[in-house]
Amino acid sequence: MRIVFKTNYMQDIRPWKDGYQLTLYLILLVVVAAAPWLLDDFYLGELTNVLIWAIAGLGLMVLTGHTGQVSLGHAAFLAFGCYANVILLEAGVPFLIAFPLAGILTGIAGVTVAIPALRLHGIYLAIFTMALSILMDDVIVLAEPITGGVGGKFIGGVDIFGLTIDRWGTPAPFFWLVLAVAFLVTLGYINLLRAPLGRSFIAVRDSEVSAQAMGVDIARTKMISFALSCAVTGWAGALMGMYAGAFNNETFSVLISIQLLMMIVIGGLGSIHGAFLGAIVIGFLPQFLSISKEYVGALFGGSTVAIPGLEFGIFGMILIGFILFEPMGMYGRWLKIRTWFELFPFYRKDMFKRQKSYLKTERLR
Repeated sequence: MRIVFKTNYMQDIRPWKDGYQLTLYLILLVVVAAAPWLLDDFYLGELTNVLIWAIAGLGLMVLTGHTGQVSLGHAAFLAFGCYANVILLEAGVPFLIAFPLAGILTGIAGVTVAIPALRLHGIYLAIFTMALSILMDDVIVLAEPITGGVGGKFIGGVDIFGLTIDRWGTPAPFFWLVLAVAFLVTLGYINLLRAPLGRSFIAVRDSEVSAQAMGVDIARTKMISFALSCAVTGWAGALMGMYAGAFNNETFSVLISIQLLMMIVIGGLGSIHGAFLGAIVIGFLPQFLSISKEYVGALFGGSTVAIPGLEFGIFGMILIGFILFEPMGMYGRWLKIRTWFELFPFYRKDMFKRQKSYLKTERLR
């Protein structure tokens, strides 16, 4: 058992618990950054896809995991960021300006959505945001002169300091670009949670009545949460468009929104680690199923037949399993295992038992 003895306030608010934990994160970062030399182009592309999903998961985690506002419409903001980025690039704006600006514009769009949604809670907010995701499909088709409609748009390589970065032509530089964005977003997220604003998010999630009694401006906090969440999601959408190369209104369907929400639930709501763990499941599950079908076909001498809906069916079963047996997600399960080893033999079975009592004011909502 390792005991961290804190002697000053800075030790308590720093992003890492101690030097050992910081060393582990640095080693992980170095290993991931060296992926182009360790993996072939196919698996490097899959790892890039996982990082893009992780960025989108971090965006939704701000809103749902740490502010408690359920959203089923983040596919609309993925599409907004994707189209904003490519339209700015077509207008001649450099990528280093177009990419951040796409996220900012998506954040502004998120604020406009948050204004009518401030008084909605729970299932009503989820239905409202899902309607936005469905509506975005029609908006893209109707705005054909700008978005390309059903025909969609195509984005090739982008120039950064004279270096052309393309998902297919130069997979390694594109991977490092996505990794850099994921690193900066994660670092910003960690510092946000340490700031008063991040603590306000958590207070609103736990109890709006108690947060308001402590002086938290509920409306302002929700609006900022929507803005930050949509901005990060917009950056993920821009990278998703660059990863796909070609996209149209069907690329960002409402199924993507549901998949995003299930991803952070499986990974672990309310934790940065949960976004990455859920992204690993989302990113590698299709390839795992494809390899498994080929293996089963070779083992039993049959042909590999495509089964419609197999991926979503298995993903749904995984989600149901976590809801029933591990509501804290993959990261919650890891916390329990780690705590068991740290406290053995003093670990108590009910240490992570969920509290079933609520405030009377919350029950009346």
